[in-house]
Amino acid sequence: MTKPVGKPDAGKPHVRFDERGEETERATSASPRLSSTLLKRQKNDAADAEAICEAVTRPNMRFVPIKTIEQQGCLVLHRTRHLLIRQQTATINSIRAHLAEFGIVAPVGRRGVEHLLEVVADPNDTRVSEAARACVAILGLQLRQLKAQILDLDRRILAWHRSSEASRRLNHIPGVGPLLATALVASIAEPKVFRSGRDFSAWIGLVPKQNSSGGKEKLGNISKRGDRYLRGLFTAGALAVIRYAKIHGTKHRPWLVALLARRPTKVAAIALANKLARIAWALMTKGSRYRQPAALMV
Repeated sequence: MTKPVGKPDAGKPHVRFDERGEETERATSASPRLSSTLLKRQKNDAADAEAICEAVTRPNMRFVPIKTIEQQGCLVLHRTRHLLIRQQTATINSIRAHLAEFGIVAPVGRRGVEHLLEVVADPNDTRVSEAARACVAILGLQLRQLKAQILDLDRRILAWHRSSEASRRLNHIPGVGPLLATALVASIAEPKVFRSGRDFSAWIGLVPKQNSSGGKEKLGNISKRGDRYLRGLFTAGALAVIRYAKIHGTKHRPWLVALLARRPTKVAAIALANKLARIAWALMTKGSRYRQPAALMV
């Protein structure tokens, strides 16, 4: 088992050594985007090496802790699931588009796609040619396989969630389910590298983009920097909280009621996602559990 030896200087990456005292791996890594700004000429290996060496010596350089094998494995589950979902969407769109050329359409939703596949499976339906019927049948088989594979990955992610104490704690936050909780635990190797919840939210890309000058603050849309996958999960979770609040009442969230009264739903969802991200960072940093505010209790 390797472990860091000595106390590294501020702003420098940690180094891991084996039993013989030889360096095995870097415990942190610098962002390529930050070192690329120090390039003095056109991009090549020598210029990249010079920029990287200059970047790691700066005291304010930010480093990313290396993830564990378990964390990286969980991220592979998430990325594979995300890829399969995109393939599933593309397959559904192809089925709808091919049959629409024959004048066969179906309502939006899962039942609509099933109705189209039933039409293709009916040999007595003469609206579709045999060639198109064979192709759409292949797409239907691929769609069923993708759904089964996605379901299997969901079970694996849920099992990983149940085995992680940190993920179970994050699951109590409104709008944060097992999918987002496991993605957070797997993506953030060391939450304390962020100085505050706002820094964490800015890393995800949920804070306004600044164009300030001359002492005047000018804030625009969200920056959309950082992890797009986490940002999408936080936004989806915030929309779920707003949808639930609209159905069952929002009297227990007065600030959300006031925000929805003066801003569109999606704008309010981004603000709520920003709030949820800061709460998640606080729980990961302190190792505590989510407690519902007293003002929100029934």
